[in-house]
Amino acid sequence: MKRLGISIYPLKSAFEADKTYLDLASKYGFRRIFTSLLELTGDNNEVLEKYKRIIEYGNSLGMETTLDINPRLFQQLNISYDDLSFFHSLGAKGIRLDLGFTGAEEALMTRNEYNLKIEVNMSNGTNYIENIMSYRPNKNNLYASHNFYPQRYTGLAQDHFEQTTDQFNRHGLNTAVFVTSQVGEQGPWPHQNGLTSLEEHRDIPIEIQVAHHKMMDTIDDILIGNAYASEEELKRVSEVFMSPHHLLPVIFNEHTTATEKEVILGELHNYRGDRSEYMIRSTQTRVKFKAQAFPPHMTGPITKGDIIIGNDQFGQYKGETQIAIRNMKDDGTRNIVGKIAEEACFLLDYLKPWSTFMFVER
Repeated sequence: MKRLGISIYPLKSAFEADKTYLDLASKYGFRRIFTSLLELTGDNNEVLEKYKRIIEYGNSLGMETTLDINPRLFQQLNISYDDLSFFHSLGAKGIRLDLGFTGAEEALMTRNEYNLKIEVNMSNGTNYIENIMSYRPNKNNLYASHNFYPQRYTGLAQDHFEQTTDQFNRHGLNTAVFVTSQVGEQGPWPHQNGLTSLEEHRDIPIEIQVAHHKMMDTIDDILIGNAYASEEELKRVSEVFMSPHHLLPVIFNEHTTATEKEVILGELHNYRGDRSEYMIRSTQTRVKFKAQAFPPHMTGPITKGDIIIGNDQFGQYKGETQIAIRNMKDDGTRNIVGKIAEEACFLLDYLKPWSTFMFVER
């Protein structure tokens, strides 16, 4: 089961603000909550009561909370990894180990009597998970998630992300990753430029980040790292995540006709399997719109990301929908009706043959 999640930081926020955010996230189908309990300062009982209150409210909405902790917290609270009743009493459904133990402890923790999920860090690129697996953990209670990175330029490189994610996928574990809101300003630390796992996601719209993970299809759960995402962001994330088809944002040009917009926006498109180096082809539109006229208008030059419809000069290919993935010469047979939004153009490198997609006007 794949799920969406948000993050809250009770030490930096008011209960009512978090409660309102949880209500909004629940409305759009978010089911996980991430929060950070890396250290305790001040009155322990007062701090823990803040966490307990908002966690219990999340539980009432059917949302499950994971607490981010490290081994120092065990010492500070005088609790042991072989007795997780403390976290159960807070209402948490899982704990994330920001820093791990030796592997044996993690495996033992997965066999806890409360069925708390034990989530481990999957960003480091070591053989950590192999060590845990050698101690035969309860895989049903073993989760994994990437870090998020508040400092610009420190997020994960794409190739490292793919390599480390594959390490955990080989064991069939539930995995999670963080994306970042472009308006959220709250995180666990004073300084942040977004809270994302992948560096290339830091400055692009959040729904494009989610679309990228969905196309890669290597991660189960997607969590928004910073608070508070706007309602519009929550809505767009939900639309992309819940859609059975990939969604591509399109910007039309001034020459696009009503019929061409109908072809682009009103149809479910299928990436033809015998793929070309130059274009993504959706061929059924030429069948459905065979009787429609497509007078030539804006025919070139064609560059990557251009959305094209075969015009009346294109014979049997009239009405076919194409997306350019390489520059092409202008032969007068293809109308350029719009373009994939610039920040989303890289998604075309991840769209796979036979996948279905729809265009969304932004």
